[in-house]
Amino acid sequence: MYIIKVKGKAKIPDYIQLRDEHFVLIAYFRADRPLKDLHRYGLEGQEGPLAALISELEFGKLRKLEL
Repeated sequence: MYIIKVKGKAKIPDYIQLRDEHFVLIAYFRADRPLKDLHRYGLEGQEGPLAALISELEFGKLRKLEL
């Protein structure tokens, strides 16, 4: 799974994208909202490490998600 942080413009907020190994979009959520429903993506119990990773991600840099 891969993660990328997308910079919003004007009134559009920043977003996080989760993509599978074929780079197909599997999740798209706001970066400033609490993480929920992570069980849908096989990431249950990873809220803390994922929130820390999101805060340090650079915009537009695709990164392999290894938690």
